Amino acid sequence: MDAHRTGAGDAVGPVDSSRVPRFAGAATFARLPRLDEVAAAQIKIVGVPFDAGVSYRPGARFGVYRDVLGMPVEEAYEGDGDARVAILDAGRATLEIANRAQVEMIDRVETDGATSPRLRVALEVEDADGVTERLVAGGAELVASPRETPWRSLNSRLEAPGDLQITVFAELDKG
Repeated sequence: MDAHRTGAGDAVGPVDSSRVPRFAGAATFARLPRLDEVAAAQIKIVGVPFDAGVSYRPGARFGVYRDVLGMPVEEAYEGDGDARVAILDAGRATLEIANRAQVEMIDRVETDGATSPRLRVALEVEDADGVTERLVAGGAELVASPRETPWRSLNSRLEAPGDLQITVFAELDKG
């Protein structure tokens, strides 16, 4: 289905009404294409400190994400002007969209009221207590220690390198 492609750099845009009538097809916000064709999601963290003197070895830029959380490097690239990127495998991802009231309720449960930024990444782990301790030892700042939630998970909240707030959680009722 290429009716939603604008042609300029293959960017996604509204469906061309001269090719697909406005009354036809799936109803979507702003007539944008449905995203059931998305194969994966990527989160980019800009400004994570790193060791400029080493290439893709342990250092501050990978400290929390690769070395503590165990996210393996899938790909790494270098470009002009010392441009570098590493793509870490973070497992399966979902996108959680919540209204302000829900976010405030989660903040009260997880942090005694500390507020969430617009973007917070939640990572499911087997041992929330142990991972939280290792993240703090690896340079993350503890916002709230692990606590049981009403939905039966053990959650902690941290500020990770790159100004990214993360929730670490372990499901208590696995099975």
